[in-house]
Amino acid sequence: LTDRELEVFQLLGQGLGTAAIATRLNVSVKTVEVHRVNIKSKLQLSGLPELLHLAVRWVDSKGLA
Repeated sequence: LTDRELEVFQLLGQGLGTAAIATRLNVSVKTVEVHRVNIKSKLQLSGLPELLHLAVRWVDSKGLA
C-alpha cells in the first residue's frame, strides 16, 4: 500500500467513516473512496466488511486504536 492508502486503512480501522477521513486528510470523499477501492484490490478483499474487519484487526495488533 502507498503511504496514503495505509493512512486511510488505519483511519478505517480506528472507526472513522469516509467523510470523517476525507475531512481529517483534507481530501474529497471521492478520493477516500478511490483509496478504499485500491486497498481492497491490492489486498484481494471482496468487499467493505472484509476491509473493515482487516483494518480493525491491524489497528488493534499495532496498538493504534
